[in-house]
Order: sequence, then C-alpha cells, then structure tokens
Amino acid sequence: MNFKELYKKEVAGKLMKEFGYKNVNAVPKMTKVVVNVGFGKSLKEPKVAEAVEATLRRITGQKPLLTKAKKSISNFKLRAGQVVGAKVTLRGKRMYDFLEKMVKVALPRVRDFRGLSPKAFDENGNLTIGFKEHLSFPEIRPDEVERIHGLEVTVVTTAKNKAEAKKMFTYLGFPLIEK
Repeated sequence: MNFKELYKKEVAGKLMKEFGYKNVNAVPKMTKVVVNVGFGKSLKEPKVAEAVEATLRRITGQKPLLTKAKKSISNFKLRAGQVVGAKVTLRGKRMYDFLEKMVKVALPRVRDFRGLSPKAFDENGNLTIGFKEHLSFPEIRPDEVERIHGLEVTVVTTAKNKAEAKKMFTYLGFPLIEK
C-alpha cells in the first residue's frame, strides 16, 4: 500500500479519533515537498550547478528551479541575482512517490542513521530533513559522481502544531526518534 492510500484508509481515521476532528478536511495532511540544494563554497564553478541540476532531476523526476541571491554580500563574494542554489517543489502523486522512496530506501541507506530527530519539526508542523550526501538515493550511482553534495527536504503540512505533525508522520511510518 502506498503513502496516499495509507493516509486515506488508516492515518486520517486515527488522527480524527486522537485529536477529535469532526470533519475529514480538518485532519492535517501533507501539501508539498521542497527539495533544496545550496551551492555554498562552490559558487564559482559552473560544473557544480550542472551536476546539482542533473542529480535533482534524477532524484525527483522534475526540472529544478535555480534560486538567485536577493542581495549582494561582499564577505561571501555574492552579487544580487547570482545563482546560489536549486530547488524542486513536488505536489500530488510525485510528492507521495518521492516520500515513499525517501522513507523506505534513502533514509535506511544513510550512514549511522538512527531516526529523525524531534528537532526536525518547526512550530507549524513542517518536517525538514538534511542529507549530507545525495548518494543515499537509489537513482544516483556512486561511480558516476564527481562531487558529493548535500540536500535538504522539507515536507510542508497543514498541521497546526508539532504534536499533530509528529503523530501523522509516525502513523505514516517515518522513523522518528521518541524521547
């Protein structure tokens, strides 16, 4: 059973009982996933931007949007309008497919992974996961990689607080660390 079916058949019902929702539409749900890569120290190298764009396209199945600096910062040798990163926003079927692949394949492949920290949630119930290496995704073959880069995955939800979001992700099978 995939994530969307699991959410509709089991998770929504459990959340309605636990938090006392009268309406199905009030139950927290995932709205989008944003996969983000900042170029960091390798801003001056044009090959890095191409490599990051290619890996994001492979991982998500969607063309990334290049993000630009909003203002110039001389200490970082940054100019306004200079490309500083790339991001992909996933919704609908692609979002569910990506999340399932991330939870069932990519996270278990991360070295020394013990679970997602409770600190990964913000006050609005959104979950942010950082990957130090993009190699844990199955589409990336280690022998083809020239330079390893990290990426950040943010799952945006309609949850009102951390508790609702944590329960939803726990029921979906995300490996959360319980304190």
